[in-house]
Amino acid sequence: MTTPGASTLRHIPNAITVLRMALVAPAGWLLWHGHAAEALVLIALAGVSDAVDGVLARRYGWRTRFGAMADPAADKMLSLVVFVVLATKGHIPIWLVAIVVGRDLVIISGAIAYRRVVGSIEFDPTFLSKVNTGVQVVMLLLVVVGLADFPVVSSLADAIVDPVGFVIVGTSGVVSGIHYVLAWSKLAADAVRARRQTT
Repeated sequence: MTTPGASTLRHIPNAITVLRMALVAPAGWLLWHGHAAEALVLIALAGVSDAVDGVLARRYGWRTRFGAMADPAADKMLSLVVFVVLATKGHIPIWLVAIVVGRDLVIISGAIAYRRVVGSIEFDPTFLSKVNTGVQVVMLLLVVVGLADFPVVSSLADAIVDPVGFVIVGTSGVVSGIHYVLAWSKLAADAVRARRQTT
């Protein structure tokens, strides 16, 4: 039997996720106004909170439907805001933002189409998707570090990011996006074929 206290505790990961969402606007504002070091602190806090709520959810079985949707949404919100602000300020090329946003739009459109044609969908990030998210996060952090004017470190970050980091993130986005399209297309085709065989 679940006690009232245990029922409350299971929402701790969700509360952390909501707090992470609350960091998005301040981080974007700080970046927009040139306070890169302060923005980096908030971005780092968001990263730590992401790890903490994930560990708690897995360790104690505090997984919820809200958390399954809100956790990746919080990550996307932060990365999208940082991408857009940095691109607007000229620190990231527009073509890279187009790839990142275009990939997400293709995935969202594909999920909607799959749900209408096939039905319910179990959305689990693929290995390539996790790699893509990882390289995006690393590149964004390096760009912000470069803007923070830390001695030596910022220069090294700038050297890594442009153009190597941009090319890696762009390539990863295209490859993982194509992989999603191919994988979901196959799943949809198999589901439709199985449905026809049973009718």
